[in-house]
Amino acid sequence: MYVWIWHHLPGNAWWKALQSLVLVAAVSALLLFVIFPWLEPRLWFTKVTVGD
Repeated sequence: MYVWIWHHLPGNAWWKALQSLVLVAAVSALLLFVIFPWLEPRLWFTKVTVGD
């Protein structure tokens, strides 16, 4: 998969490396700010009751 992405990015090696870093940052931001907050209330193991 990574080789496929690398071969489809335009430019030389430095430009591809920069694009790869931006792509990783964008996917991480999407996961942290959109996907995980949406998913968290739907997880069954976060509903823990302690005490009476």
